Order: sequence, then structure tokens, then C-alpha cells
Amino acid sequence: MPLKIAVYPGSFDPVTFGHLDIIDRALQIFDGVIVAVARNSEKNALFTVPERQALLSQVLADRPKASVETFDGLLVDYVRQRGAKVIIRGLRAVSDFEFEFQLAQMNRSITKEVETLFMMTSVPYCYLSSSIVKEVSSLNGPVEKLVPPLVKAALDAKFNR
Repeated sequence: MPLKIAVYPGSFDPVTFGHLDIIDRALQIFDGVIVAVARNSEKNALFTVPERQALLSQVLADRPKASVETFDGLLVDYVRQRGAKVIIRGLRAVSDFEFEFQLAQMNRSITKEVETLFMMTSVPYCYLSSSIVKEVSSLNGPVEKLVPPLVKAALDAKFNR
């Protein structure tokens, strides 16, 4: 029986407990999950792609079925190159759905070989986003309940604390 691999793409700038919630739940469904850090020049990132990849690799070190990679170009091309058939997308609220639905439909129009699986974020993380974490951290607010300690330390370093 072939391995069932899923790809969980995102900017992960930075990785939050909400992201980890989706990863952990996806690992219960799939034989492996590739956490794919997008190289997106359109976004104004706090962390570089190598920094995000390193943080994710460290945070996921105790999850052997999870791997961390980077990609650019069309997501569906990357997914097919990696031998996966499923894209994992997390939804926090109904407001996320419209945009995610459009992306899923576009990906489906490009290739029928790849499915998108929407996973609802667990209730404690339904308000959480990397943008909120960066904003709170930039104002020296508490982020301990939002990100792993390693990520908090990296945020503190970015904001010179």
C-alpha cells in the first residue's frame, strides 16, 4: 500500500500553536505531512524563509512523520512533485472559507489529481494568526500561549528584547 502524504503549505511567519494543532491532527490521518514554507515575495515577512524553516524543523523535531521543506511556484506542481495527493488547509472562521475555497477550486481546475482537505482549527486557536502574534509581540505583549517557547525567543530577538 503506497504511503499517503499530505502537504500543509503556508508562510508560517511565525509558526503558531494553531499551525501545530493542524499538523498534529493531519499526522493522525496521513502517513506523512510535508510542512511547506512558501517563498512569497508579496508578503512582508518578519522571518526569512530559512529562519521559518529552521524554527519549524526545531518545533517539529519530535514528530518524525512531519518534514519541513520550502517551495515556490504553483502549489499543485510542488504537491505532485512530492508524490502527495492532498493539500491541507486550516480554517479559523467562515471569513477564511471564501478565499480558501477560491484557491481550492483554482487548484482543482489545474489538476484533478490533487484534493484540498479543509481542517477546522480547534476552538482555542480560532482567533489566532501569525499576524496577530507579530503585532502582540511587537508591542511586548504576552505570546506564551500562542507560540512555542522557541518561537517566542525568536520573536524577542527580532524585536531586540
